[in-house]
Amino acid sequence: MDGVQLVRMVNDISNFFNTEEDKEVAAEGVVGHIKRFWNPRMHKQLIEFSEQSGGEGLSDLSRAAVNKLGRTS
Repeated sequence: MDGVQLVRMVNDISNFFNTEEDKEVAAEGVVGHIKRFWNPRMHKQLIEFSEQSGGEGLSDLSRAAVNKLGRTS
């Protein structure tokens, strides 16, 4: 799967969690979803794409979640 598709997917997930007022909790929700439903290869691809592109295309919440994911993977 390419990085653009992964960005679109994580942004869709973030849109769901964005209703949470506490953005730290929202980011944890996105990370939890990714860990439960995405395979580890997709985690790695998303983190690598984010690092290489400087987070291009990621919403603020998605960027925060990917940063958290990168620290826990």
